[in-house]
Amino acid sequence: MESCFPRALLFVLSAFWVLAELVLAKHAGITRHYKFDIKLQNVTRLCQTKSIVTVNGQFPGPRIIAREGDTVLVKVANHVQNNVTLHWHGIRQLRSGWADGPAYITQCPIQTGQTYVYNFTITGQRGTLFWHAHISWLRATVYGPIVILPKRHVPYPFPQPHKEVPIIFGEWWKADTETIINQAMQSGGAPNISDAYTINGLPGPLYNCSAKDTFKLKVKPGKTYLLRLINAALNDELFFSVANHTLTVIEADAVYVKPFKTSIVLITPGQTTNVLLKTKSHFPNATFLMAARPYATGPASFDNSTTAGILEYHQPSSSPTTKNKLPLLKPTLPRFNDTSLATNFTNKIRSLANAKFPANVPKTVNKRFFFTVGLGISQCSQNQTCQGPNNTRLAASINNVSFVQPNTALLQAHFFKQSNGVYTTDFPANPPFKFNYTGTPPSNIMVSSGTKVVVLPFNTTVELVMQDTSIIGAESHPLHLHGFNFFVVGQGFGNYDPKNDPAKFNLVDPAERNTIGVPSGGWVAIRFLADNPGVWFMHCHLEVHTSWGLKMAWIVMDGKLPKQKLQPPPSDLPKC
Repeated sequence: MESCFPRALLFVLSAFWVLAELVLAKHAGITRHYKFDIKLQNVTRLCQTKSIVTVNGQFPGPRIIAREGDTVLVKVANHVQNNVTLHWHGIRQLRSGWADGPAYITQCPIQTGQTYVYNFTITGQRGTLFWHAHISWLRATVYGPIVILPKRHVPYPFPQPHKEVPIIFGEWWKADTETIINQAMQSGGAPNISDAYTINGLPGPLYNCSAKDTFKLKVKPGKTYLLRLINAALNDELFFSVANHTLTVIEADAVYVKPFKTSIVLITPGQTTNVLLKTKSHFPNATFLMAARPYATGPASFDNSTTAGILEYHQPSSSPTTKNKLPLLKPTLPRFNDTSLATNFTNKIRSLANAKFPANVPKTVNKRFFFTVGLGISQCSQNQTCQGPNNTRLAASINNVSFVQPNTALLQAHFFKQSNGVYTTDFPANPPFKFNYTGTPPSNIMVSSGTKVVVLPFNTTVELVMQDTSIIGAESHPLHLHGFNFFVVGQGFGNYDPKNDPAKFNLVDPAERNTIGVPSGGWVAIRFLADNPGVWFMHCHLEVHTSWGLKMAWIVMDGKLPKQKLQPPPSDLPKC
């Protein structure tokens, strides 16, 4: 009799142990495998066919779906002549910097005929992000959505939607985009502007011969739809609106926000915004245009056109109306330079900052930085003919340093302690000379150049103020920081005032983001904790400004504990 009892106990205990393992497994997440073949595909838009670089022949590219806690493995095979890298925009990449993707920053590009496996785990994030090529201008056509669902049985902090729909904005050129940027870099002038914007790869009915290339969203009355908005355009911030419908913003850059209602959404390149669209309770006897057009503040010309899709209600079977008779209602979009509307929208975005989703804003600051961002000019070489005065070219800089792309990836140079000749660690913490940043420009507008970085000890709390400059022209710059989310603690117009502005900082529920627009003729202050060892790119997400050098990198050193150190590179890391 006695011998049965321990056996039964053992059985119960082992059942408990298996159960515990299952519970752990459920929360640890699973591994998801994707295969991305980089290949050319003929695509026709605006009545013209061209060969574009795609993933798996799809434009936009395939959707990546994962849950918080999952590991994602994407095997990328390059079948085109271009060098390629992919960036998983907004993914924290905790200790997995080798998978971050910006060319010559965290990796050498994947060359023709080569493969590379991007391997990363999604930690503490849920919502909408996106992936895109991160070399030259290839992200014009190489991009797609990342949908991160909460862990199993964890609800959204808002009503469960009837359906979820990714809406990804893009920019389309009739010409080859690599040719466009190469010619601009040769001439020193501005590159040609795009011919259209797109919604899910389609320009829509407001463009020449594009009525058939229109995104249509079919909806049912009285339902809630979650629209996952992504701005993958190269060079333009966009206003978006759906005629006669109100949108409720519930998330920005994969962080839940305090819900607010709006008829207009502003979304800059690199940003994602989730909105709830509640449909009308009865069949409305109309179809509705959803449209996006640019918010542009700079002196340069821009593509002043409008992309549109159609919101179409399912026809009730009893309705005698034929589809053709329904009126098409159009939204009213703001003027292209409506900075006050843009500012008001941005200011409404606030973290939930509750017990479940706290806003862990650094309250004390270890290191303060003040960066000017903007345009200037640089000298062209003698064997080059440039368009600017005295053979100069347009350049962009941070603290007057225009970033020079190295030939070796910075992360490799850092990890193997071979920085000599690759980069220097003397990036200026403040502008080299003071001037009235948003007033009359100084007489000398030449920028310097170099491959300079800022080195941060592990767990440094950073406050960074980014100041727009009016050299050549004040302009909004969407700045994206790799490897981190940051808190937007303050912003304003004119020159930042270090005496009086910090008193107005929001340290309670500021927006937590990975990309923020530095206001045109103004400044923005952000804070972040440097808790992710590696080399992290920071750049303007207007691709033309990145091409011109509006970029830099942060090196975050290893911490003392094993979990605070960067892992060694994977064996298949591409070589330069």
